[in-house]
Amino acid sequence: MNAPTTMNLPRALPAEHRQRLMGIAREVTFPMGTRLFEEGGRADRFWIVRTGTVDLDMRIPGRRAAVIESLGHNALVGWSWLHAPYRWRLGAEAATPVRAYEFDATLVRALCEADAEFGRSVAQWVGEVVAHRLHATRTRLLDLYGPYGSGGLR
Repeated sequence: MNAPTTMNLPRALPAEHRQRLMGIAREVTFPMGTRLFEEGGRADRFWIVRTGTVDLDMRIPGRRAAVIESLGHNALVGWSWLHAPYRWRLGAEAATPVRAYEFDATLVRALCEADAEFGRSVAQWVGEVVAHRLHATRTRLLDLYGPYGSGGLR
């Protein structure tokens, strides 16, 4: 299993954009075992983990859901809110008690549309997370189902 990811908000956005985004954050908590979202569900919010761990998982027909990646401090949980049709591509569950910042996706998309520079920064940050998650998903699925695992490809 991969170590918790830190596609870190403090490094990912310029200070003024980070402050703007954090200005609309809402603090939330999730007990261990809480499902944050289900694959295919409506992606109307996202989170940045303050403390704890969130497992991303993927449904595998005929098998238990496979944990793709564990996300920890400062990690973005959820990116499907940024791209239509706004449906979750994976599922997520609190692996431990979690404290997080929650963001309303509709509001963040409106801010991105109103300020092109802010929108570019957010899109670049989320794009980097998506690229990382795609690679992590590929590697994890090879580990689980490939004849020789991932073969050390990273």
